[in-house]
Amino acid sequence: MDFTTGGRLEVRITPDDVGKRVSVRLVTEDREPGATFTDVVGVLTSWTEGTLSITRRTGEPVRIAESSLVAGKVVPAAPARRRGPATSAPELDRVAARAWPPVTSEPLGEWTLRASGGFTRRANSVLPLGDPGMGLDAALRRVTEWYAARELPAYIQVSAGAEGTQELLAAELESRGWIREVSSRMEVAALAPIGDLDADTSAVTLSGRLDDAWLTRYQRSSGEPSPEARTVLSGGPSVWFATIAAEGGGAPAAIGRCVVDGRWAGFTAVEVAPERRRQGLAKAVMTALARKALDEGASAAYLQVETDNGGAHALYEGMGFTVHHSYHHWRASGEDPR
Repeated sequence: MDFTTGGRLEVRITPDDVGKRVSVRLVTEDREPGATFTDVVGVLTSWTEGTLSITRRTGEPVRIAESSLVAGKVVPAAPARRRGPATSAPELDRVAARAWPPVTSEPLGEWTLRASGGFTRRANSVLPLGDPGMGLDAALRRVTEWYAARELPAYIQVSAGAEGTQELLAAELESRGWIREVSSRMEVAALAPIGDLDADTSAVTLSGRLDDAWLTRYQRSSGEPSPEARTVLSGGPSVWFATIAAEGGGAPAAIGRCVVDGRWAGFTAVEVAPERRRQGLAKAVMTALARKALDEGASAAYLQVETDNGGAHALYEGMGFTVHHSYHHWRASGEDPR
């Protein structure tokens, strides 16, 4: 990474560059011969009282003492993905939201407040794609009041790491004491190669209706699924459920869900019984759902997976998925998570 002009390291950023993507080099040991340097790339979210805050693509904030800077410059916005379908983060976040629709929603300017009786953070959080139509403090008061009226903790889903994501909002939430929870990745892939996988799909049954058998394998169903869970799972433009029955009956050996929305096919709830893992069942479910989505005219795939789910990342990477951006759920301080 070249920071030099005429052979000199230069700091070419100022507090006026807050909100821009920057690359900086800092010294991590004494400024003597043999000192150790490191580079940080991300969105400059603040520069106050001698400290810079930079949010990496993963959404992780890094705080840097101004005195440790040896070089810095503004760099272009995060490059478009070289693999997989081209899309912006806001477009993909909107598509994913339609595939996991809340039971109740209300606009707040260009934000969307979503509630579903506490069933998943995605269906019980604010999607802040734009301007709330009022000052941030007033908007946050409205958010906390809205969720309190529904006896739910207030969450805001904030994306990072691509053009159009909300690193500055995340920094504002952190400064107000909001707590970042659950890091996830939005991953994308071309759909046709998934449908072309060499997978035995003969045991996969597809249905456009959510049934009780499918729910017995779904990990978020503890006991009788709530009406809110059934509503969210059944919602979306064109919803398909995949099931591989268990030998001898009982909960299915594997399940999956796909929502087709124009060119997009969104995969969720791909789950396999512990004793049947590493037998190609998840691959079979994904392939069968991809073929159905291709029949309906989709060409691109996406999914959302928590950052620490290593097994899922390995599976999806093998199918051609790559990370598009990350997102986190921020909880208002002083509220108990559910």
